[in-house]
Amino acid sequence: MAKSPAGTSGFRCTECGWQSAKWSGRCGECQAWGTVQEAGVPRLARAGIRAVSHRSAAPAATPALPIGQVAATDATARPTGLDELDRVLGGGLVPGAVLLLAGEPGVGKSTLLLEAGALVAVSGPVLYVTGEESAAQVRLRADRIGAVSDQLFLAAETDLDVVLGHVDQVQPRLLIIDSVQTIAAAGVEGVPGGVTQVREVAAALTAVAKERSLTTILVGHVTKDGSVAGPRALEHIVDVVLHFDGDRHSQLRMVRAVKNRYGPTDEVGCFDLGEYGLIGLPDPSGLFVSQHREPVPGTCVTITLEGRRPLPAEVQALVGTSVLEIPRRTTSGLDGSRVGMVLAVLQRRAGLKLGRQDVYAATVGGVRLTEPSVDLAVAVALASSAANLSVPHGVVAIGEVGLAGEVRRVAGLPRRLAEAERMGFRRVIVPMASGAPLERADGLSHLMKVQEVEDIRQALSAVLGTDLR
Repeated sequence: MAKSPAGTSGFRCTECGWQSAKWSGRCGECQAWGTVQEAGVPRLARAGIRAVSHRSAAPAATPALPIGQVAATDATARPTGLDELDRVLGGGLVPGAVLLLAGEPGVGKSTLLLEAGALVAVSGPVLYVTGEESAAQVRLRADRIGAVSDQLFLAAETDLDVVLGHVDQVQPRLLIIDSVQTIAAAGVEGVPGGVTQVREVAAALTAVAKERSLTTILVGHVTKDGSVAGPRALEHIVDVVLHFDGDRHSQLRMVRAVKNRYGPTDEVGCFDLGEYGLIGLPDPSGLFVSQHREPVPGTCVTITLEGRRPLPAEVQALVGTSVLEIPRRTTSGLDGSRVGMVLAVLQRRAGLKLGRQDVYAATVGGVRLTEPSVDLAVAVALASSAANLSVPHGVVAIGEVGLAGEVRRVAGLPRRLAEAERMGFRRVIVPMASGAPLERADGLSHLMKVQEVEDIRQALSAVLGTDLR
């Protein structure tokens, strides 16, 4: 193959931006086939600029200052009015910050930003640019959720130059781009949503945001595996990366911060998506626990941590004799591989015969539990259903189960115990050497009994009151 002409940048993957000096049929980064194409001449080369090893020093516009003399008031967060969103952002929106909000189609990203824009518009102009809908469609949604404001300006545009023209005209304090994959920059190779276009558009909007101290929110698409679509550099360019997710069959929506230069990344905001928009849930603890008049075999409650927020969640299991050659293993809201591991531990370490049993495991309320601390609750629910023994009312199981059958310590146990006691649970099964009972100065009573267990057999005996072996 002939060498690339001087000034070109070789070959680039149109999906992830991976670059190579030689062409290949498969991307070396994302492993996609047929996405590696020859890259065009870089912008600097098209402009006649050549890289040199020695450059002359240019005068600085502003002198460098000692860090103690730099004013931090310009980076003070301003609340949006949505308490759950402000919780995740660390207080609100920072002037000049660029945020990326990603989520699956239909999860409510546009609704969330439209509500936030209307609230921010009370104190200054807000520009909402939509590239996926018409202005009339957005107006209908705004009427439905009550997000109409005289200071909320709406434009349906897909050209970057026109968008920047609207910014000059409106002079907003908040700019919302829905979505960055629909905006195209003239003179840049690729189609809207491609790697090159997304990178150039994001870089241009970021430069404008920093220059004008303009808070900018970009809506981003996600791929099939849930990651942000486009080049990985997009997440490096922006200051904050938020993920907005939730089960489409449930009204619960959660906002998580994956990256935040101005606040924590271990907070989560909860919303209830209804007919009239999103409503913040400052206390969603009761959403993921079902109400039973009498104890039912195959259910167990645990306390999971969503960021720094403890949430009680119920795990349900159903175990029955299989009529198939290969028994079913079905999960909903749980990690299927971890449920399979817990099943293997129950068979090998606790003596349960589950090889010829159909196993169904699920969560309540559409919540997804992925952290290892739910292993013990899954094991108790499976054993309870297999033995047809009910877990006593008011019992919570917290702990990670190892392959040797041991129950391991988990992080954030004091917060979990405080939430369990606040919700009225009176007995908690925790790993050995967890430091419980723990001293707390939160005003809660100490009526809750904390029982430490060493392995899975001891935990099942403590909860179900019998040795299942």
